[in-house]
Amino acid sequence: MNKNSDKTIIKSDKMTIKVCGIEPESIVDGPGFRYVLFVQGCPHHCPGCHNPESWAKDAGEEMTIGEIMDEILANPNLGGITFSGGEPFEQVPALLELAKLIKAEGLHLMGYSGYTLEELKDRHDEETDELLGLLDMLVDGRYIEKERNLTLVYRGSENQRVIDMNKTREEGRIVLYRSEFE
Repeated sequence: MNKNSDKTIIKSDKMTIKVCGIEPESIVDGPGFRYVLFVQGCPHHCPGCHNPESWAKDAGEEMTIGEIMDEILANPNLGGITFSGGEPFEQVPALLELAKLIKAEGLHLMGYSGYTLEELKDRHDEETDELLGLLDMLVDGRYIEKERNLTLVYRGSENQRVIDMNKTREEGRIVLYRSEFE
């Protein structure tokens, strides 16, 4: 539940995110009851991708951070937000600002990326590092169709990792998330 659900809802802002779609209430895209933001644009083009309509950068619709936060804050039952795609790390500046607002509400934040955590860190980009620092969980790595496994929790192929970002920061090494279903 949002700790500040009685806060004034954001009415406007200028920063936008290119959006492919939204799932306002999900129980499969991360732990608990979540809002899922599917961003538009992906350079990976993984064969067998379940979201190929998200690849084109020039498709989708623009939404302001305020519009997205209005939707999130309107549902007091949400426990978390998931950034999916497309490729969220192609829209870092806007997602970083949204992530700061999400974390200010005390909500769990999860992200998916076709990039590995190592590739993201190798960018040596302050905003990417800051966004990674706000994530509670990260599913990283490209989807590989020949490694598809429908029994995996929160991921589609064996090569992908579900990283507990909080424990990773605490321990200074990659710590994988383990759910009660594994």
